Amino acid sequence: MLLERADVPAIDVVAHLGGLQAQEPQEPFVGLWSRLRAFDPAALSDLLTGRHVVRTHLMRRTVHLVTADDALAWRARHGAMLRQRVLGTYRRELEGVDLGELAAAGRAVLADDEPRSMTELARALAVRWPAPGPRALGEMLVAALVPVAQLPPRGLWRTKAGVRNVLLSSWLGREIDPLSPDRSDPVGQALVRRYLAAFGPAASADLRAWCGLAGLPAAVAALREELVSFRDERGRELLDLPDAPRPDPDTPAPVRFLPAFDNAVLGYHDRGRIIDDTHRGLSVTGARVVLVDGRVAATWCVRAGTVRVTPLGRLSPADRTAVAEQGRALASFLSDDDSRRVQLVEPT
Repeated sequence: MLLERADVPAIDVVAHLGGLQAQEPQEPFVGLWSRLRAFDPAALSDLLTGRHVVRTHLMRRTVHLVTADDALAWRARHGAMLRQRVLGTYRRELEGVDLGELAAAGRAVLADDEPRSMTELARALAVRWPAPGPRALGEMLVAALVPVAQLPPRGLWRTKAGVRNVLLSSWLGREIDPLSPDRSDPVGQALVRRYLAAFGPAASADLRAWCGLAGLPAAVAALREELVSFRDERGRELLDLPDAPRPDPDTPAPVRFLPAFDNAVLGYHDRGRIIDDTHRGLSVTGARVVLVDGRVAATWCVRAGTVRVTPLGRLSPADRTAVAEQGRALASFLSDDDSRRVQLVEPT
């Protein structure tokens, strides 16, 4: 949805992208503004308060903004990955802790539907498990063992609020879907289809980089006959849905401002398809980037109501004009039309 802004409801974009990474609460608003023709940020806030979209740990153990339906359908399939990623950081602290018992105890504490911070939840269980410390206990509980939702006002437009967690099933009024015993991995198949619909053609490694799940070969194998394949310049196999759009390489790509950790960058293992290797580090530092002709060409930030753009190299006069035009539009969006100031900083 970056070649041409769409005229669809915001929830359709959230669903199409398979969620938006959202540990920085305001970033999804820019991601939607860059993809929708007339995006009203109140629409996303309403989706959060109306429980149609939810903030929760999911792909890659990061906080994502996803539709309620996707959160319930996908959460159990991500559970093992979430546990392993937390253990990758806190294995020593959590040594000897029965994770099944810890999960049950955490659910019992949250069963009263009282919103709690991660620290408050961990402290409620610290008497029973004092050794790991509140950080390790809390991370394992809210990021892995117990499916929770981060409640509004966290994530609302122009709102600063701490993280308060409740059970995901309680907040949405439905239980999460259980893991399927089907060895063909139907949930994994759904993830493959949804990923390719938004980001294909892509390699299996790109799919793993997007969701963090390593165990998807069965799902890919089950779908193989309904997919089409290509080879990239290095000979890697790229998979796609047969009816997915594949624009001509010469299609003009307009300037777009992307938020931190946008899926257009993080949705691939091979990030060289959108960002030069010399600037690859920007994709993991949370830099906000500007696309020029479909590639990362600058970073941006906001200072005193001014959108400040720092090119990564020399821009042509036409590109500078296009960047400034989109920067003014972004400044207007972020300030409720109070500012249209943009500054292009000369690259060093």
